[in-house]
Amino acid sequence: MVKVNRFEVVSGKYIEEIFGQSRIGFSLSDTTDFYDMVEWSKKGGYRGSIISFYDYDNGRIYKPFQKQRNVLYGKPVYLKNYFWFLQGDYSEGKITLFRYLPDEIPEMITQLNISDVDPYNLRIIGEDVHITSEDDDFICYYPEKFKFSKDSHEGVTMIADGKVYLSAWVEEGWDDENDCATEEYKYYDKVIVRDFKGIVLSEELGSLDQRPDGTWWIS
Repeated sequence: MVKVNRFEVVSGKYIEEIFGQSRIGFSLSDTTDFYDMVEWSKKGGYRGSIISFYDYDNGRIYKPFQKQRNVLYGKPVYLKNYFWFLQGDYSEGKITLFRYLPDEIPEMITQLNISDVDPYNLRIIGEDVHITSEDDDFICYYPEKFKFSKDSHEGVTMIADGKVYLSAWVEEGWDDENDCATEEYKYYDKVIVRDFKGIVLSEELGSLDQRPDGTWWIS
């Protein structure tokens, strides 16, 4: 007979993986992200969200903070043997980076002024811990500030060893006039490596992806 395990509180939340380890999952209480707060501010504010960590070893649920109005959280990452997440407090005008282990008090690492940050795709990127945002420009705010422009078909996947790794999709053989693929149609990814000034260091065929165990593979 199949054994079905239960967490200490069952609330119907979908638990997401945090790559790099398998013991702890997480959930956010809603889908509001940092960019959405621009619209919420026009509507009188935001009810607030909660980030929860789920322990598959013992069924416990950890909530480092209680819900607060105009406060929300980004998706956590697991790096350097800790969980890291961003908290946006729009009442205080701060974006805070926390380092965390379940059942311990979150440690504040750094704070940014919301007015100095582009909220679009605001997130933490590894393998080193960087706070970044990404639109037409890629911007890093922590641990050092740098910025460069990139093509619309490029997206940053990782920062490590002083290099920025991007995935770029390439489409060849598309008939624009008839809006259809030709016999020579190809769609594939490239891995582009840039330095912090945006200068291309290397470029190769392949798709760069991270496995749940934290390792990176080019396919």
